[in-house]
Amino acid sequence: MLKTTRRLALLALSGLAALVLAPQAGFGKPIVVGSKDFTEQFILGEMYALALEAAGLAVERKLNLGGTPVAHAGLLSGEIDLYPEYTGTGLLTVLKLPTSSDPAEVYATVAREYERQFQLIWLDPAPMNNTQALAMTRARAAELGITTISTMVVKAEELVMIGPPEFQAREDGLPGLQAVYGDFRLKAYKAVDPGLRYQGLINGEADVAVAFGTDGEIAAFDLVVLKDDKQLFPPYQVAPVVRKDTLEANPGIATALNALSPLLTDEVMQRLNYEVSGKRKEPAEVARAFLVEAGILKE
Repeated sequence: MLKTTRRLALLALSGLAALVLAPQAGFGKPIVVGSKDFTEQFILGEMYALALEAAGLAVERKLNLGGTPVAHAGLLSGEIDLYPEYTGTGLLTVLKLPTSSDPAEVYATVAREYERQFQLIWLDPAPMNNTQALAMTRARAAELGITTISTMVVKAEELVMIGPPEFQAREDGLPGLQAVYGDFRLKAYKAVDPGLRYQGLINGEADVAVAFGTDGEIAAFDLVVLKDDKQLFPPYQVAPVVRKDTLEANPGIATALNALSPLLTDEVMQRLNYEVSGKRKEPAEVARAFLVEAGILKE
């Protein structure tokens, strides 16, 4: 009887120790980190996953899910627990609200409405602004005398634009451009994987590329970014968007990811993006090296 009692006591202590030492992700349930389907999202998704693991949380990666509708649906269904999203995308594409050029106002709106409508929480935004943009080679822009989106629209019927498929349907894509700048028609829109936009532009397959403010290729290829002279594009600060129930069960998520956000400036993301898209390094390698450099991870 004494041996049995001791055995039960040891089993109970072992179970308690396992709970204490186990990763703090909902008693062993991993936090599922997702991402959309382009270079910056792969890097950010890996950063989020690595930062959470460094904080002792169990993580599962589901990166490269697809465009905004797919990633957002994954959050709502519980397929993923969090992913990096942009404030402007949340405002226009998900909430379908009027645009604004005020970063604080855009963030406050999406944070309020995501929690009210979807039970999703926006953590702290990064200072980087991955705004939508249109870019041309310096030679082609000079040849046609194009410096702004308005001057591009005048010559639209001569131009081939290259970009991701979803730009043809987004409120801040072609439909938004046509609503704000006039119902213009391009010669053609070449829909490609996001990673092929600049290759097509430089090779002469297109005249205008859909760009993002933190793309490393803008500086690497000395491209001209057309001025958004009618201010269609809102701020696109990135932040983790997390399921509220996941965050309540794992408050350490906010601590870990909010410490990362202030480090992500335009210059940092341009450099990291080009490490992957230009120098062909793996996103996980680039993300880890940056977090070591920032002191979030050890060598």
